[in-house]
Amino acid sequence: MTAVEKVEEQLASLRIAKRSTLSEEPAYLLDIDVSKPAQPEGSRFVAVSCSNKSIRIYNRETLNFLREYRSHPGVLSGVRFARACDSVVFSACSDGTVKCWDIRLASQKAVQVFSGYPANVFISFDINCSDLIVCAGTEEVEKDTLLVFWDARGVTNSVSTTKEPLGVYSESHNDDITKVCFHPIEPNLVISGSTDGLVNVFDISKDNEDDALISTCNSDSSVSFIGWSGKDYKQVYCLTHDEGFCWWDIAQLDTEEPITLLHVLDVRDTVCIENDRLHYLVGGLYHEKADKLFLIGGMSTGNLHLISCDTDGLSLVGTLCGGHSATVRSFCWNLTDESLLTGGEDAQLLLWKPGAVERSLAKKASMKIASSVQKRVRVHNSSFKSRKK
Repeated sequence: MTAVEKVEEQLASLRIAKRSTLSEEPAYLLDIDVSKPAQPEGSRFVAVSCSNKSIRIYNRETLNFLREYRSHPGVLSGVRFARACDSVVFSACSDGTVKCWDIRLASQKAVQVFSGYPANVFISFDINCSDLIVCAGTEEVEKDTLLVFWDARGVTNSVSTTKEPLGVYSESHNDDITKVCFHPIEPNLVISGSTDGLVNVFDISKDNEDDALISTCNSDSSVSFIGWSGKDYKQVYCLTHDEGFCWWDIAQLDTEEPITLLHVLDVRDTVCIENDRLHYLVGGLYHEKADKLFLIGGMSTGNLHLISCDTDGLSLVGTLCGGHSATVRSFCWNLTDESLLTGGEDAQLLLWKPGAVERSLAKKASMKIASSVQKRVRVHNSSFKSRKK
């Protein structure tokens, strides 16, 4: 059995190991991140950003709820742990700030606030792999669309401070910047995706935005998810709000070879699923051991589909059933133990492991939550299909 076949078999064997209990105030689970403990035996934490403007912290192994932060006046966009300090968690907010908390402290107060410029509304962000730079993307306001950068050093100091930006990139997108994603191992490389359809690759070690822009890839549609893949992470990919998929090889920029590896206008029309359908895409994950890119999609009833990506097309690996009862909004893959965390519109946080047996007595809640945040988050709309064709 090849490495790829083994990984695909493991993915197809994922079963529910743990299920979080529903909170008193159910909310959509919009983004998930897992801490990276300094010692292998260290405890891991899960951070979840929710549609009720809160961040919830859970124990990674038990999914027991630990604490909640509610100091946000606006809508949250993403949640990330620092790489070097597993107790420090970041989130961007539509109030024009990126906040940072230390979950070891009893206080609800952020230990660091990265403030943007007046009128900034942040809807995406990331922190680089060396924990030195934070970057956030804005909504378009009066024809301005910015990538804003800050120096992230010193966030573990106990004194709460506010930091001003280092600078901005303002010329490379002309619509909302929906996603920002730093390179997993190269701290100076970052990609951004936008509703203008562009995925831009930057080297922020350069002196100005023009020199920093390495490549502009056009998805021809509004970008909903971006990521790095391939050996040494020299490929980038994106998903679009109308369920398209684009995949590019940045290593081919200096050659005569085309950089586009695959472009699928609508994944729903491409992937064959027996007795089931694909309604939407959630995101992608690159599996280092198998050197393989996978997509995660699903149905509005809660089933999840795992899809394998090759340059000659997409194929179904397996379907995860019996977990969620509504659309899945977020996930986090852990390569160490081959586990998957998922969060959905049913307010449930699930931990999936290969061959696991769920021992909880908690029953799956059959509900779909109405939320004011619906106006601000992804809408999977089939009306895009006719426009694209």
